[in-house]
Order: sequence, then C-alpha cells, then structure tokens
Amino acid sequence: MAKQKNKDKDPGRKLVAQHKKARHDYHILDTYECGLVLSGTEVKSLRQGRASLVDGFVHIDGGEAWLHNVHIPEYAQGTWTNHAARRKRKLLMHRAEIDKLDAKSQESGHTVVPLALYFNKDGRAKVEIALAKGKKEYDKRQTLREQQDRREAERAVSAARRRQRG
Repeated sequence: MAKQKNKDKDPGRKLVAQHKKARHDYHILDTYECGLVLSGTEVKSLRQGRASLVDGFVHIDGGEAWLHNVHIPEYAQGTWTNHAARRKRKLLMHRAEIDKLDAKSQESGHTVVPLALYFNKDGRAKVEIALAKGKKEYDKRQTLREQQDRREAERAVSAARRRQRG
C-alpha cells in the first residue's frame, strides 16, 4: 500500500503553526494557499516557531481578505517597532479566489479558517486557509469511530502479513 505524501513532511516547507482541531471541528470543503502582509518583527517571531492559529478566522471586507485573531507573539529583541500580537493581517490572494471565497462563505454554516502557517522554500510566509462547514457533535463521533476502525483494520492486516512471513 503506497503512503500518501504528507504536506507537512515536504522538505521545502517549514511548518510554524498548525490548527489541528480545525479538521476535527469542521468539514473541510476547499483549501487555498495565501501570502501574508507582515511586519519585520512578525517574521522574526515566526522564524522562532511561535504562533497560534486556534482562534483565527478569515473575513472578507471590501474585496480584501483579512486574517483575524491569529496570535503571533511580540519579538523578544524588538523595541518600539514591535507589532501587536493579535492584529488583523491582510491575505494576498487573486481577485477571483477572493470573490469565490466570499460567495461561498456567505452561505449558512460556512466559514473560512486557517489550517497551517509555514515558510515555503523561497522563505516566504504562507498560510493555508480552508472553506469549512461546522460539524455537529454526532459528526465528530462518527469521524473518530471511522478513524479507529481504519487503524484496527490496518493493524489486523499487518499482523496477518507478519504471520505469513514467519
């Protein structure tokens, strides 16, 4: 069985922060990779691997996409030029993507959440955002049950293979 390529293990991608609970709380419908407009101290703080996407969300205002509530702590060696930790940050996306995202996010139950914050191989900060629909409690239990069943099946198959070899 061939393993799927994991984006987080990509050698040209240095992961800074990840919102693991987003995949548990939402059905991910579509993902986008966006650039960020950052100040110098924000980039230095991100290079130290410090950020939190937990409360983050994307709001589209006046044809521009804005990332809200993402916590990038102040840079320790920064002076008066330091940034605010939870300021809103502009996302760099194509106009067609913004319009499409705006139309879909207006539908009932849909939201746009950040999934990962990373540096690509060119050294540019990128954020992976997703159009998502909130899960109900029974959907979350169903997902956990499916994952558990899949793991048990894989264990049974690998145990059977080991018995055949030995």
